[in-house]
Amino acid sequence: MIEQRFLEDLAVGEINTTAEVSLSATDMVDFARQYDPQPMHTGMEAGTGDTFNGLIASGWHTAALVMRLLVDSRPLGSTPLLGLGVDDLRWPKPLRAGDTVRAEGEILSITRSRSKPEYGVVRLRVTARNQRKEVVYVMTASLWVPCRNP
Repeated sequence: MIEQRFLEDLAVGEINTTAEVSLSATDMVDFARQYDPQPMHTGMEAGTGDTFNGLIASGWHTAALVMRLLVDSRPLGSTPLLGLGVDDLRWPKPLRAGDTVRAEGEILSITRSRSKPEYGVVRLRVTARNQRKEVVYVMTASLWVPCRNP
């Protein structure tokens, strides 16, 4: 059984590295057709132009993949990742078919809630890189984490 981690168990600077996942063209197109049907994501020729030099994953697909990697890595043990919000979401480079992505979460700050002392807020910078170590996704999340000793 995976142990629950509480606010008191966490430390600023702590880094959690996820497993990795590879992305296929079929995965990219299937996601895009359902959620972001733009030509650069679906492979349709019309409107693609030279901007991206071929098929790229939707940024939202990248975000969903990274979220799955984070959840599977269980940085808080059995405590769920309860998001309060995201700041500075960026996709510096697109993911392409055949790319492999891995994410890393670093705790930036830990603050106990004044209004609800049984919880605290953890600011987590998440950076995802492809197999060439190029950053493909970065964001800062605020997580709602329970305290062991309110």
